[in-house]
Amino acid sequence: MKFVIQRVSEASVETEGKVIGSIGKGFLVLIGVGAGDTKEIADFYIRKMIGLRIFEDENGKTNLALKDVGGQLLLVSQFTLYASCRKGNRPGFTDAGDPALAESLYDYIIGECRKQVPVVQTGRFGADMKVRLCNDGPFTIILDETILH
Repeated sequence: MKFVIQRVSEASVETEGKVIGSIGKGFLVLIGVGAGDTKEIADFYIRKMIGLRIFEDENGKTNLALKDVGGQLLLVSQFTLYASCRKGNRPGFTDAGDPALAESLYDYIIGECRKQVPVVQTGRFGADMKVRLCNDGPFTIILDETILH
């Protein structure tokens, strides 16, 4: 599993010319599901993401978590996070999870996040989407399999 977490002042996603998800201050999270990922792995990533203290406190230190600032989430499925460019110039995606598994875990992640964060917006699984954001900082964190070891 991979989460690319971008601290944003605003973000939105559209498909077919219509905005389907939009947030203010919070995280835009690109989510990639790999072969063999599970709900238990998703739970670990969710806990880590929601607990990240990457918002500034009154002293300018990155010391506040999403809940401390009333932050929102925009969750967007992105299988291309599993692109492999080891051979040639055309990326391969054999490490990406099966679409049925990926959609199931993406839906699971959305549901679990909605239990903890008041505003959770989403993209549409498998759709051609346009994502707009104002990365605040810029500040981007990547959670991948290296955090599991």
